[in-house]
Amino acid sequence: MKTIIFAFRIENTLHLIRKILLLPLIALCTFSCKQNPSNACGTAWIGGEIVNPKKDFVIIGKSRKIIDTVRLDENNFFLYKLEHVDPGIYFISHYEYQAVYVEPNDSLMLRVNTLEFDESLSFTGKGSHRNNFLMDLFLLNEEVDELLPSYYILSPEEFESKLDSIKGERMKLFEEYSSSKPTSKGFDEVAEAGINYGLFAKKELYLSTNARKKIYNESIDIPESFLNYRKNIDYGNEHLRSYYPYYRFLSFHLDNLAYELYEEKGNYNRNGFLHNYHKNILIDSLITNDSLRNSLLRTNAHRYFVSAEDESNERIILEQFNRFSSHEADKKEIAELAEATMKLTPGHTIPNLMLLTTDNTVKDLHSTLTKPTVIYFWSNQFIKHYRNIHNRAGELEAKYPEFNFIGINIDTHFKKWLKTVKSSGYSDITEYQFENFDNAEMKLVINSVNKAMIVDTRGKILDGNANIFETSIENQLLSYLNK
Repeated sequence: MKTIIFAFRIENTLHLIRKILLLPLIALCTFSCKQNPSNACGTAWIGGEIVNPKKDFVIIGKSRKIIDTVRLDENNFFLYKLEHVDPGIYFISHYEYQAVYVEPNDSLMLRVNTLEFDESLSFTGKGSHRNNFLMDLFLLNEEVDELLPSYYILSPEEFESKLDSIKGERMKLFEEYSSSKPTSKGFDEVAEAGINYGLFAKKELYLSTNARKKIYNESIDIPESFLNYRKNIDYGNEHLRSYYPYYRFLSFHLDNLAYELYEEKGNYNRNGFLHNYHKNILIDSLITNDSLRNSLLRTNAHRYFVSAEDESNERIILEQFNRFSSHEADKKEIAELAEATMKLTPGHTIPNLMLLTTDNTVKDLHSTLTKPTVIYFWSNQFIKHYRNIHNRAGELEAKYPEFNFIGINIDTHFKKWLKTVKSSGYSDITEYQFENFDNAEMKLVINSVNKAMIVDTRGKILDGNANIFETSIENQLLSYLNK
């Protein structure tokens, strides 16, 4: 097994000085709490360094509640004192979301490079050993995720045997860890959940993969014993409700339960109307924790709306969501999202957003539509993707010259975008950048650089959620030409 070792590297003298100055403050807090070991002290420190920050702050919270927004200093460090610490999972958000386990008297320091978030994340200070262990588990689970496609061809018995072996290795690591470090009951629950629910999720993925095979009459019968783990599912764990392995498992599990309710009416389609309608009903009926239920409903609604293509079905899901959710802020957010996505369904006109040309002049989107057009998006941050998507657009344009293909960059740095266009040899007349990306992101619901849109010459939307990497897009283009 690959051993994962984290190292907190000090890259320069200033970094070292900052760390030395912070340690007495943290040590003072730890000492004062040791003098008063009751929960009345209940404080902890969280701090660290964000390398290559994408914002000038971090957000610290617990469950779905934001505790505070903490500014980074001029050296990209932050330090924050948590008052009245309730042991459990907190989160730190800086472009990405990171769960941390915090107990009273902890003095947790982290360091992360946003360019390689998971791989670079490391912890030092009191409480760091717990979080480094949980991070080890997360990365080990990701390694297994990469192997899953090769496991899906195994029989249920062989697949279970693989997972049993993996679980044995994980439990051995946990036993070695807990024998060398003092652990609490709360942390033990989280660590064991990370192992168990991480593997339960893979069983659910095996089941959903098998369900998709029904389209090709290649699915197999699943023995009842394969599902024994479902007998011990906790549908409302207060302490795990924001813990990724648990939350992810519940979502996959509910996907499979939802499919069982409509499999006689249609194929497995996680983004489809039938699937999400039934999944919402299951979330409402099975999940016993209000916060967890609201969070799952919100996640499910968001995923549905960003890929939905039928306005009447969207209205049904929105009404259902408003009935089931008790979180007013979620209702407002999802209503705004639904309103935007309904305007992007076929038959509506694409918003006439303002674009920047390579000459740094402003041009409205509708004026670029001289014939049916495929609009795709790209970013300088994803080099491999923008090269691939331009190559794919070139291939399709050669096959279907009746269509224009327009690339819109979603970054905000004009000179970097222009340099990429020039150095890559992309056409000046088919490359644009949004004048106001925030406005465009909201109106076009740009949730992925894989999103593409197909419109006619007048800007009427033919497909608001296309993907030019999928082979089916060629059939779409042909069908539009033949109408």
